[in-house]
Amino acid sequence: MDTVLSGIRSTGNLHLGNYFGAVRNFVKMQHENRCYFFVADYHSLTTHPHPDDIHENIRVVISEYLAAGLDPEVATIYVQSDVPEIPELYLLLNMNAYVGELERTTTFKEKIRSQPENINAGLLTYPVLMCADIIIHNADKVPVGKDQEQNLEMARRFARRFNHIYGVEYFTLPEPYNFGHDLVKVPGLDGTGKMGKSEGNGIYLADDPKVIRKKVMRAVTDAGPQQPGSPMSEPVANLFYLLELLSTPDTVEHFRSQYNDCSIRYGDLKKQLAEDTIKYTTPIRERISEIYHDDDYLRKVVKMGAEKARESASKTLRDVREIIGYRPF
Repeated sequence: MDTVLSGIRSTGNLHLGNYFGAVRNFVKMQHENRCYFFVADYHSLTTHPHPDDIHENIRVVISEYLAAGLDPEVATIYVQSDVPEIPELYLLLNMNAYVGELERTTTFKEKIRSQPENINAGLLTYPVLMCADIIIHNADKVPVGKDQEQNLEMARRFARRFNHIYGVEYFTLPEPYNFGHDLVKVPGLDGTGKMGKSEGNGIYLADDPKVIRKKVMRAVTDAGPQQPGSPMSEPVANLFYLLELLSTPDTVEHFRSQYNDCSIRYGDLKKQLAEDTIKYTTPIRERISEIYHDDDYLRKVVKMGAEKARESASKTLRDVREIIGYRPF
């Protein structure tokens, strides 16, 4: 049984890209592997040093995880800041991470460009904290997107370096994981790229029907097919991809036939896509609201998750301290 770890920053609500790209797979995976799912609230401070309401953000993400089908009785679901062993391991790993290699990471360079007024030490050492998150549970597999592959490779490097420096084979070298098949890349509503919070082009699991209709009706299209059989532009192909995910096969075929004979009205397609999206997300949204307002259940889930995560993390940290040479008198 492999140990699998995945996290989401506490500033990010789950959107359809998260759901179809990973969370649906997590729901199945939790019964086949030893899974750890966490809310990365420390990571969020690197770009949001003064979050509006970090507790509220954590509450929302936990509610969405649970509503999407993660089972706290099966998987370990926890908040990063509830596990003090993580920052201590982060500190120890920082002693063998070099400024030059951290400055060369793509994500750090991108953040320098995007937030030049907030280049903090946490941004620089982000890959080290990510490594601590992973190896604190000696994870075998880590589902990561393209943008995090380099950071995962650095986590492997730091784990390998620890093993080499202290002459042990203690840490597993984590592998990127794509659930054994090609990842689903859900496009955004802006006509290009993938769905994401920073791009502002996403439909969130907690969006109400009015918001979904407004977002979908504003989705980018084009002037329409110029002749029968015309190739689709990227924005239109994106809408059809969403339709394939959320609508029935006959609905998809109906609009595809209209596109091919040049009779399609994008307004009608968008209205159908909006209603099918609402139908698909409504049970999840209602469950999110139910969980969000259940203080006792959330408290139980977070407490149980922290206890299970710390059981694993404390053993790792005890071993690491002993390997380094910190032993009780």
